[in-house]
Amino acid sequence: MTVEIPAALYHQSKVRAALKGQTVRAFLLDAVQEKLAGGLPKPADPAGWRRVLGKASPEDVYDVQRRIDEECSRI
Repeated sequence: MTVEIPAALYHQSKVRAALKGQTVRAFLLDAVQEKLAGGLPKPADPAGWRRVLGKASPEDVYDVQRRIDEECSRI
C-alpha cells in the first residue's frame, strides 16, 4: 500500500523517528495505532440540522432547499 503525505509532514516524521531510534515505517505504524486506540469519535447529532431549520422561516428553508437542488443538479 502506498500513502502520500506532504513533504513537511514526512520530514517531521523522519526526524521524530530518528529521535526515537525507529524507522519511519515503524514510527508511522505506531502513530496510526495510537490514533486508532483512542476509540471512535462521537457521532454528530443527526437531528442537529432539523433543529436549526425548524427554527428558520419558511422562506429561509425554501432558499436552502433551492441551493441544495442547484448544487445537486450540477453533479
